[in-house]
Amino acid sequence: MSEDDLVAFGETMLRLSPPGNERIESADEFEVRAGGAESNVAIAAQRLGLSATWLSKVPETPLGRRAVGELRKAGIETDVVWSHRGRQGTYYLERAGEPRGANVIYDRENTAVSTAKARELDLERIKSASVFFTTGITPALSSTLRDTTASLIKAAQTGGTTTAVDFNYRRKLWSPEEAKETMTHLFPGIDLLVIAARDARTVLGIEGDPRQLAHRLGSEYDLDTVVVTRGAEGAVGWHDGVVHEQPAYETDTVSKVGTGDAFTGAFIARRLDGDDVSTALEYAAATAALKRTIPGDIALVTEDEIEAVVREGGETLSR
Repeated sequence: MSEDDLVAFGETMLRLSPPGNERIESADEFEVRAGGAESNVAIAAQRLGLSATWLSKVPETPLGRRAVGELRKAGIETDVVWSHRGRQGTYYLERAGEPRGANVIYDRENTAVSTAKARELDLERIKSASVFFTTGITPALSSTLRDTTASLIKAAQTGGTTTAVDFNYRRKLWSPEEAKETMTHLFPGIDLLVIAARDARTVLGIEGDPRQLAHRLGSEYDLDTVVVTRGAEGAVGWHDGVVHEQPAYETDTVSKVGTGDAFTGAFIARRLDGDDVSTALEYAAATAALKRTIPGDIALVTEDEIEAVVREGGETLSR
């Protein structure tokens, strides 16, 4: 087995969406796509040149094979434990403009991944990787996964692997109190933390503007790098006591889903390639802008496209 640049652990679901702005309850057909935060990040990183592997536990069913097949088609390697118990997670996305807005319905109870234990997974693969990545979504899925996530982060530390985590709070999965208790317990093992400003305030109870949030998180939790995302206003990155600001690039939005994952995957890829935090943020913002022009969860972008956005300051997206 060759060494991976990035190993990501988590669940990838099948997404079912009615066409256009139709309601789920009246739709006669659904579009099917694969999507999961961790695999989305791995794919974005791979599109920028990294070798990336998605690690998970998947049911040995047609739906499970469909999810894995979609990720393989997107270009990343999959290292999965096939299970004869549990089911494949799905979610339904109903799209609409305001005031109705988008609606997400999760159907991910009793999934195969929720039973995944560290001893079932390829820990040596994690220890030999350059970066291990997961998100706060994974430990939210089950008490078993809370233990497993902690064990995988510890395994990465043992191997000298950089650990990267996107806080990625989902209120439909757990409460702010549960998320804070679990995630802050993981913080000592994390090198890079990506977190939305709203989550830092709502879940962690930290006040201040994004620059202050990044500095406080980095200092208080002894993190190496903190990236605070702020939606349409871009992001800030904290490293070695210095805060870097990056505005968002203007873009026409086809789909918001997966934008944050594209950002994180690109940031990790550029940092691993030797870029400083400021440059990595530029490429991350450009990748996120491009993702918003693409339907589905996955950032099927090219390095040339990303380079063009960075070089021209986003003008290519508004032509």
